[in-house]
Amino acid sequence: MNTLFETGRSGSTASTHEWLTPPKLLQALGPFDLDPCAPVSRPWDIATRHYTINDDGLSKEWKGRVFCNPPYGHHAVKWLLKCAEHGDATALIFGRTDTRLWQDFIFKQAHALLFIKGRLRFYTTDGRAGNSAGAPSVLIAFDFSNALKLRTCGIDGMYLDLNVQRRALIG
Repeated sequence: MNTLFETGRSGSTASTHEWLTPPKLLQALGPFDLDPCAPVSRPWDIATRHYTINDDGLSKEWKGRVFCNPPYGHHAVKWLLKCAEHGDATALIFGRTDTRLWQDFIFKQAHALLFIKGRLRFYTTDGRAGNSAGAPSVLIAFDFSNALKLRTCGIDGMYLDLNVQRRALIG
């Protein structure tokens, strides 16, 4: 589950493009069946099955509960589309809600969001914690069961059920 920072963009000064989701965050979210964005070399497993860049996780069939920490930047769109299509998925991205990705897709397709309090510290592929992330992070649930997990996981932050918000707008 690597996070690909785009060096030189959004204030990132990362010297590597592979970053791992903090293990405590993964433990709080519970077990996953698939990590379609796994680094080739990783100090811990995120899910039962992993696709690395060598496998091209976008082209593979996704089964079971998915955790997707996609490559950041414009590449994230394809991964989030696949998460929405699959349904049983939780994704982790930056909370840049002013972007087209958020306005045109996430707010319309996601079931629920958990805006994580503070800035995450992602890990290197050798298991060391890095500096704080360059922006706030958000967990996105694409179905009811993953939304329920976000609501009850105990991760400090602000939970928002988008389906409740949509129903309130309708009537």
